[in-house]
Order: sequence, then C-alpha cells, then structure tokens
Amino acid sequence: MTIEVSTESGLCTLRLARPEKQNALTLAMYSQLASALRAAEADPGVQVVIVTGQPGIFCAGNDIGDFLAHPFTGMEAPPFQFMQAMLALGKPLVAAVDGAAVGIGATMLLHCDLVFLSDRSRLVYPFVQLGLLPEFGSSLLLPRWLGPQRAARLLLLGESLGAEEAVRIGLATECLAPDAVLPRAQSAAARMASAPAGAAQSAKRLMQRHEGDDIWAAIETEAHAFSAQLANPATQAALTALLEKRAGRSERR
Repeated sequence: MTIEVSTESGLCTLRLARPEKQNALTLAMYSQLASALRAAEADPGVQVVIVTGQPGIFCAGNDIGDFLAHPFTGMEAPPFQFMQAMLALGKPLVAAVDGAAVGIGATMLLHCDLVFLSDRSRLVYPFVQLGLLPEFGSSLLLPRWLGPQRAARLLLLGESLGAEEAVRIGLATECLAPDAVLPRAQSAAARMASAPAGAAQSAKRLMQRHEGDDIWAAIETEAHAFSAQLANPATQAALTALLEKRAGRSERR
C-alpha cells in the first residue's frame, strides 16, 4: 500500500508511503486517502487524524506520468474525492511535514488544523510555472490569509517558502528539528484527543462554520479552469518535458 494507515490511542495516522517517487500522488493514492479519511470520520474510536510522510520526504505533488495518462476533469475523480473527504472531516487534522511539500502537498496543508514543519521543509506552489492553475481552494485561501501580494509571490511566481517563514506568516504552526516533528504532532494530537466530550471536534466545527461553502465553490471553480488549462498544448508540453527530465535523472542514478 502506498498509503499506510494505523490507529492507536484515538489517533489515526495516514502515512504517504511512496518514497522512491518522493510520495508523488497517483489516482490510486488519492482514492486510498479519501477512503481512509472517511473511515476515520466514521470510526468513533478515532479522535484526531495525523497525515505525514517519511524522514525528509513529504509530498512532491501529483505523479506527472499518472496525471498525463489519466487527466482528472470531473468532480467525481479521485483527487476531488480526496479534497471532499478532507473538507468533510469533522475531527482535528494535524500535519507532520519533513521535506518538500509541492503542489497538492502544499495546498492540502491549508486544510489542516495544525501544521508542524521541520526546519528543512519548504512549501512550493509551482502551478503557473507548469502551465497549470492553483487547486484545493488555494486561489481563495492564500489571498484571504496572506493578502494579494504575498499570495501572488507564491502562486504566480511559484517561489519556495521555507519553514520558518511559513510559521511567521501563519501557514504553519511550528518549525522544529526533523526528528522532533512527528513526536510534536503526536503530542498535540493526543492533547486534543484527551479533551472531554469531543470538545475539540465541536470547536473545529465552530471555527470553520463560515468557510465550508466558500471553499468548495472555489475548488469547483478552480477545477473547471484547471481542466481547460490542462488541454492547452503549451501546458501538455511543459508537463511532458518535466516528466522526461525526471526520467533522465532516474536513468543516470
């Protein structure tokens, strides 16, 4: 399995487990994540969900080869099922990130309640540089949270954002040494899980009660624009060139 799921003491951990491809997400992985999130939501024994990767590896975004072979154009596609399942999760969601979070690896963090980054982590939103467009509500949330200038730096220029700056501008909770990230996330998750009578879940619902419809509307708008942009020959050429570049690096190793 490329998504490992474990549950202990009320904490459900979802681990991206495709390190040989830098945890780049395939359609199958999106489906596994969606199913795991729905199962966690339905399980009364789960109080908090943690998403993580391996040491030094979080998520390199979409698997370009899989993406080109199976472009997702409808809201029923696995990536959007994953997004819907993450948005529908009523239980606190904690991210433990060590390494690069690229594309969907970065935008999924916008929907986590707490985000712990290692000091070697970086967030990258490379959509425009690949001829693509922002997704997972990032075109709404980043300007809303950071202001238009900072959002443009990330979404239009695709500049890499280091962990310390991500914490400073409010996109992450804390920056730690690599070996401290997952234990800190587990400690925070356990603290929320120990709150009486599901108080953490109720507090999350109160905090998010005004955002759900706006975010999903943004995701749908982004999806239609993304699909149209994907059909552009220049975008296809840019993605194919990136795939060939990565394949060439693999052959030289």
